[in-house]
Amino acid sequence: MSELVPGGNLPLPAGSVTVRVPGPFDVSALVTDDSGKVRGDADFVFYNQPSAPGARLRGDTLTVDPSRLRQGATRVTVVVSPADAGTPLGRLPTPVLHVSGPGGHAIARFAPPRPRQETVLLLAEIYRRGDGWKLRALGQGYADGLAGLARDFGVDVVEDATPTPVPSAPAPPVPAAPPVPTARPATHTLSAVTTPHLSSPAPDGFLDLVNSARGRAGSPPVTLDARLASAARAHARAMAQAGRLGVEGGDGVCVYQRVTAAGYAYLTVGEHLVSGPRTPAEFVAYCLRTEQPRRTLHDPAFTHAALAHATGGRSGDTYWTALWARPLTPGDLSRTATEVVDLTNRERARAGLRPLAVDPALGTAAQDYSADMAARAFYSHTSPEGSRPWDRAAAAGSPMRSIGENIACGQRSPAEVVEGWMNSPGHRANILKRDFTHIGVGFAGGGPAGTYWTQLFGA
Repeated sequence: MSELVPGGNLPLPAGSVTVRVPGPFDVSALVTDDSGKVRGDADFVFYNQPSAPGARLRGDTLTVDPSRLRQGATRVTVVVSPADAGTPLGRLPTPVLHVSGPGGHAIARFAPPRPRQETVLLLAEIYRRGDGWKLRALGQGYADGLAGLARDFGVDVVEDATPTPVPSAPAPPVPAAPPVPTARPATHTLSAVTTPHLSSPAPDGFLDLVNSARGRAGSPPVTLDARLASAARAHARAMAQAGRLGVEGGDGVCVYQRVTAAGYAYLTVGEHLVSGPRTPAEFVAYCLRTEQPRRTLHDPAFTHAALAHATGGRSGDTYWTALWARPLTPGDLSRTATEVVDLTNRERARAGLRPLAVDPALGTAAQDYSADMAARAFYSHTSPEGSRPWDRAAAAGSPMRSIGENIACGQRSPAEVVEGWMNSPGHRANILKRDFTHIGVGFAGGGPAGTYWTQLFGA
């Protein structure tokens, strides 16, 4: 596998190429010809328009088959931006590009110089050279966001001056909207990409009912989020088609994967999967009758919500999906890692051991691995390519001679994950190992388990 630097390039094998950027990012792509200009709607691939001829986006992974690109296309530029719109990339982990060829064979890795105030980064381009295709590492940033990027590709940008108002009156559920075009010949609009995700109308008073109950419990109100609504609709349909309730739908995709695929990177997430209620009011009443569902509905950690239902199966039952979430912000990511470190050092203090110091290289390796497990839906100390904890630490630039790793999945908070590790003899031994002096922590949401945690220890 090649480690690329800005400007570095290498030939690509024939067939499909996969590029992946794990972490709290949105991946998108521009398909252009020799002029470097987009030709139309289908040339822009992003979370709301995830496919084009020869290019398909799923979550953080873009698959490109050069032989199937539109006629005249000679370049695919890979773009990354924060999932939380407007956040400078410098406040997030460095976006790292992983490139694989046919069969998942790792080809290259590119870690650009750490961005500062940039909000969009051109990571790489796949381009035609003669009869073959090559990959070039870029690392070019834009401080003025996707609008600045668009102008560089010859797009006249028209941005909305004010967000579209959200109806205050209850409205019936509406079907999923088709992708909003983001690029057109002559005059272009990027409003679907450059503005925040707008809230969806509340289905039959759902939001009022929920926030009334949350207010009585002393919890702040939640707002509806269009990305969560899209994921809820998809999961309700999948359950209805399979005729059964489940975190994993009949199509093999779990509800957490639908949330991240919709472009919502979360710090914490909850779900209600229910069959039986006929209206949103009945659904909320059910949640309030039972302790665990009521606790989720009242949870003050959540800031966004969505509700959807679908009818299907041999019984004709109605299947409901409610999603509750809090978005992952750069500050949240940093605070979560700090809290895990503090709780870990508290356990070491109780055992009379010195505290562990935070090591940036171990933190990078841990964060990348949590994001990788979530994105590729695996859970193991050994990656699909065969790398082990010490391999990942060394690749991140750590000089530590002794490495240990704890991983966990499914826990919803730093306190819960550290408690779980301390209740496991092997994980507890790593936390309380006298020789360890440094630590790095990673966290990512997504995948079948919902959350993935990594502690990387070094000495």
